Amino acid sequence: MGMPDGARRPEEQRLGPVIRRREQVQAGTTDQRLLDTEGDSEWVHTDPWRVMRIQSEFVEGFGALAELPSAIAVFGSARTPAGTPEYDAGVRLGGALVDAGFAVITGGGPGAMEAANKGAREAQGISVGLGIELPFEQGLNPHVDIGVNFRYFFVRKTMFVKYAQGFVVLPGGLGTLDELFEALTLVQTRKVTRFPIVLFGTEYWGGLVDWLRDTVVGQGKASEKDLLLFHVTDDVAEAVALVTKETGN
Repeated sequence: MGMPDGARRPEEQRLGPVIRRREQVQAGTTDQRLLDTEGDSEWVHTDPWRVMRIQSEFVEGFGALAELPSAIAVFGSARTPAGTPEYDAGVRLGGALVDAGFAVITGGGPGAMEAANKGAREAQGISVGLGIELPFEQGLNPHVDIGVNFRYFFVRKTMFVKYAQGFVVLPGGLGTLDELFEALTLVQTRKVTRFPIVLFGTEYWGGLVDWLRDTVVGQGKASEKDLLLFHVTDDVAEAVALVTKETGN
């Protein structure tokens, strides 16, 4: 639907907060375009529409998680096989966090995430999974009691940081490293405070810690005190004690 026959195009057009002038004036009004059923559907793939999707993901996430009690996020590899020492540690960790009064939040996938969710559920606690849309999506693991799936990584990351009082990081790959360094950066820059980060598995994380100390700090790219932003342990009880101490739970 356009302009009536014989009508002149206005010199200025106000579309909500947007002003268009001269050649940038569009035919019709916003209401006309909303109610017009003709035309293609390419508009659902435009950036303004993506903003609405992003907004809806925040609203859904906030609504689903707003009433969670104190929670700890547990990260780790989706490729950790069941029955391995790493998987078993994840199960014990999930259960111990529940016993300490925490809900457990993971990425909702298989492997180490499934292990922590399983431990939380078996301990009769709150088991949460925040999934992500991926080309090789495997769905939320069966031990998740509250699950939210996201399209956008940055929305999902916000939920982890907003609703978890700390992170425990089991051995993992690039996704796990992404979450780890995101949290370290937020604590280092004081975007979040009182946020414990525990790396579980001294053998696995030892090389990374050595590189941070000897290369990153050694060459002045970070401060010596930045190494105090995280703890490393092999003991489930110590990991839980560390997050409990710093969160005051």
